[in-house]
Amino acid sequence: MSCQISENLVPSEDGNLSKEYRHLANYVPGVWGDTFLAPPPDLDMDDITRLEYEELKEQVRRRLVTSIDKPSKKLVLIDTVQRLGVAYHFEKEIEEALQIIYHRYCSHTQIDDDDDDGLYTTSIRFRLLREHGFDVDCETFNKFRDEEGRFRESLISDVNGMLELYEAAHFQVHGENILEEALSFSNFHLKLAETKVDYPLSTQIADALNRPLRKSLPRLVARSFISIYQDYGTHDPNLLKFAKLDFKIVQHLHKKELYELCRWWRGLDVPINFPFTRDRFVECYFWILGVYFEPHYTVGRNFTTKVIALISILDDIYDAYGTYEELEIFTKAIHRWDINCIDQLPDCMKVWYREVLNVYRDMGDLMSKEEKTYRVQFAIDAMKRQSQVYCVEAKWFHENYIPTMEEYMSIASMSSAYPNLTIASLVGMEDNITKDTFIWAFNVPKMLKASSTICRLMDDVVTHKFEQERGHVSSAVECYMKQYGTSMQGAYDEFFKQVKDSWKDINEGFLKPTTAPTSALNRILNLTRVIDLFYTGESAYDTAGVSAKTSITAVLVDSILL
Repeated sequence: MSCQISENLVPSEDGNLSKEYRHLANYVPGVWGDTFLAPPPDLDMDDITRLEYEELKEQVRRRLVTSIDKPSKKLVLIDTVQRLGVAYHFEKEIEEALQIIYHRYCSHTQIDDDDDDGLYTTSIRFRLLREHGFDVDCETFNKFRDEEGRFRESLISDVNGMLELYEAAHFQVHGENILEEALSFSNFHLKLAETKVDYPLSTQIADALNRPLRKSLPRLVARSFISIYQDYGTHDPNLLKFAKLDFKIVQHLHKKELYELCRWWRGLDVPINFPFTRDRFVECYFWILGVYFEPHYTVGRNFTTKVIALISILDDIYDAYGTYEELEIFTKAIHRWDINCIDQLPDCMKVWYREVLNVYRDMGDLMSKEEKTYRVQFAIDAMKRQSQVYCVEAKWFHENYIPTMEEYMSIASMSSAYPNLTIASLVGMEDNITKDTFIWAFNVPKMLKASSTICRLMDDVVTHKFEQERGHVSSAVECYMKQYGTSMQGAYDEFFKQVKDSWKDINEGFLKPTTAPTSALNRILNLTRVIDLFYTGESAYDTAGVSAKTSITAVLVDSILL
């Protein structure tokens, strides 16, 4: 690890040294410096280009609503529009097109066949319909199995079809054994095919094997696929140009947002007020950009970015800085949510407390204009709950207590902060997010529990060794090893299985009729995707790792060439 460990004795009121240590970690400094502290230059786009952009958008819209002889062509168009990152312009048109396709092919006991119903078309149809909540029967893939129940060897030569089968298999829910087999079959043969096919298909296979679409952030998919798509000889130049212009416009908006937010972060004077914390503000913004990138969510991104940054500091206050006695007082103050509590707190906690009250007050003022102040109250209650579960973990560490897995996960899935961030992300959303949606989210439904489980277990697997070296509450790894007498690898294997099952829970939660608006479900899905990006094989957030740097560079630094 590149982090160094520091244990400092705490002066008591009488000037003597307390027996309790602050378990500080000298985290790697932030890598972005002043990169985003200058306002981005004005968008280089004249009126003619802006008019062309609108005309290209309408061309795409017309293509999505126009009837065509082969529905497979409509499926390819929808898939391309989604991969290019512009589907948010056409949500209604895409939903209606898929509804027609679903009723034509999938609303009967037996899916209709036509002369264009091979592996590629069947797989892409299954994936797109599942992605949009249509409960398509996985038995549609039975026609690709031989008499012995195995996938036919003749499928191997259809590399595009195999790639789509691989992507479709990641939309499986519990009990769909045929999709488990499809995933194993396609994964094996795609690895063999990757070095035998030409670019750009080889790159598309490599990207999928690294991270399938179901686990990929839409913004990163768009950045990569724009480059891939333009090298296919069959690409639509108008659609490609529209996608490039859209990426450029949206990227400029994101840079402006990040500039303003970095000024807020700089105003907190983190190196002075919180020298023990991870200075990862750009990563925090990217995290929330992953949750929702669309332009109309600017208000939500602004608020939720501040919330995740404040949670990050709060986590380090509880984990690394505060003594247990200080943390008890701090937790009670947060529960009271009253500026009059501030005098009893240590200096760094005073700064955090004052700022958290300011951030939620400002959002409350904004929401009051829309008669939605209840939204901010739910967010406040979620932050109070965050501090309470952090305090439980501090108590476990203080008492050197190793809980059972069940006891640990009941607290640690909440301390993952995903329930809190889900609530915060809903505050700045559209009107179809009602009070009932907030009640649903606050009670941590099955899908959110699954996301929080993925977050907690993936985090613990890659961070527990370093955390235990510096002094930290037992992670899921230590709890599982103690309770079940297994090796570290045995714990890892169990957690990977739980993560895989939790993804099935998320997929199940999207099937219609859903228990909450799909726009709310997408926030949970995207939060989970960020964890998969940041915590697969490394702790990219804690260490400013490769996946964080390359992803931020691709989305917020590098420009699209028109």
